[in-house]
Amino acid sequence: MGGVTSSVAAKFAFFPPSPPSYRLAEREGAAPGGLVAMTEVAVKENAEVRRVRTRRGNEIVAMYVRNPSARLTLLYSHGNAADLGQMCELFAELSVHLRVNLMGYDYSGYGRSSGKPSEQDTYADIEAVFNCLQETYGTRAEDIILYGQSVGSGPTLHLAAHLSHLRAVVLHSPIMSGLRVVYPVKHTYWFDIYKNIDKIPKVTCPVLVIHGTADEVVDCSHGKQLWEGCKEKYEPLWIKGGRHCNLELYPEYIKHLKRFISAVEKMPVTKNESTENSRLIEPSRISFDRLDPSRSSTDQRDKSRQRLDRIEKPRGSTDWREKSRTSIDRKEKSRKSIDCYDKGRTSMDQTEKPRNSIDRFGGMMRSVRLCNIDCFRHTSSMD
Repeated sequence: MGGVTSSVAAKFAFFPPSPPSYRLAEREGAAPGGLVAMTEVAVKENAEVRRVRTRRGNEIVAMYVRNPSARLTLLYSHGNAADLGQMCELFAELSVHLRVNLMGYDYSGYGRSSGKPSEQDTYADIEAVFNCLQETYGTRAEDIILYGQSVGSGPTLHLAAHLSHLRAVVLHSPIMSGLRVVYPVKHTYWFDIYKNIDKIPKVTCPVLVIHGTADEVVDCSHGKQLWEGCKEKYEPLWIKGGRHCNLELYPEYIKHLKRFISAVEKMPVTKNESTENSRLIEPSRISFDRLDPSRSSTDQRDKSRQRLDRIEKPRGSTDWREKSRTSIDRKEKSRKSIDCYDKGRTSMDQTEKPRNSIDRFGGMMRSVRLCNIDCFRHTSSMD
């Protein structure tokens, strides 16, 4: 079975930049395994880089960008064929424009992170960075927004499906699953990877989906079907004419994202009945070791949960999402549905194209290579 899974993963493939766009140097006086200096790229003074060890034994590189005005923190899982050196300028700009702290990281085998990239390693990577946010920076789970771009939607939804007190999730050009990028299958197979379409119903926080209608790598239908599967939907952004790697160039991208951040920032935090001080760090933390496939198959666990759901609450195949939303609405009468925050907005029909000169954010984005547009391509050796 492992051979088949590896074959599918090979077709999906990871494309870490080679050589990496940056180097690391030990910082004078820093503890081993702690803060390091990033060289060959310009790093802002409010950013710090550190090594983080994962449960699978790899040391990955993470970057934390601090904003003194921030109330929330964005945990950003980047796309394929990119590394922190290429993303650091974007991270700095997003931190300023969205008024958030931002934590980005390189997957195992990307940049200067050790190991080799794999689905299970990306899961261990995001778990380690999430723990680092809580333990090193004192960030509460309910103040974290997970952001997954392209292949980064895999680790993002893996984590979001297991944590109930996250503030929100952003899916940027997401995939339904690895196999569905390559073949238009309608069912999930055991050997598939990044089974996001099966995990999205387990996410309980608000979800924003952003996708370009002209995406040449991951069809826009991936984003639309994932949005349909959300329990708590936020108005999606379908960027007309947007492709896989240029959505940041469109003015509506940053405007819509800012509105979303503002909306979830004002959202009341769900109280945990077992705690009086609303500190949800411990209840939201899980033993990530239990998710290790060497101990129990993630796929089997997902299937078991699905069977339990069916036993505990029989539900129709066509209306379960509406029932879930009705339940959520009853529980949260104290606030307006964030789905309707701006009904006058019709992002599906927006025709505004990337402009030659928009603002500092857009101008900066043109100079950053975010990812390789062939990041999901077949190669002759893979066929």
